[in-house]
Amino acid sequence: MVRTSLRIGSRLAVLLAVGTTACATEGAGRPAADGEDGARLAADFDVVKVYKSPTCGCCANWVEHMRAAGFNVEVEDTDQLANVKVEAGVPPQLQSCHTALIGDYVFEGHVPAEAIARFLAEKPDLDGLAVPGMPVGSPGMEMGGRVDPFDVVAWNGVETSVYESHR
Repeated sequence: MVRTSLRIGSRLAVLLAVGTTACATEGAGRPAADGEDGARLAADFDVVKVYKSPTCGCCANWVEHMRAAGFNVEVEDTDQLANVKVEAGVPPQLQSCHTALIGDYVFEGHVPAEAIARFLAEKPDLDGLAVPGMPVGSPGMEMGGRVDPFDVVAWNGVETSVYESHR
């Protein structure tokens, strides 16, 4: 894995030096199945540290989506999101409105909780997942029944691939 706890720790020092607070958690949890559909997520994940703008409603909605799925979420409102994204290693083409850290992984934008749970259970040798932009119908971006197609993109360094598609 490109991102290690040690590297995140050194990134934390850099962020603190420029006046931005960051957080690194360790490890990753696993989802628990719920009956036949397996859709319910357990609350045994490590803390999800979310960095967002203090005034962003869609980010607050995404945080609630994650909490409803069983994740333990801590929010840090910041006006230094660009620095957080750079220090977390989010490629520019994948950047969105908020950044979340779970263990050594980074989740950028409106990534569905189910995709995050699957990713954490698989523990791939990747940096994280992103939903670039702010597609209508993605978690936190609901607008009635409208759902625009979007991809959840996995990345490792500068290499990207589609992790899952929502159509």
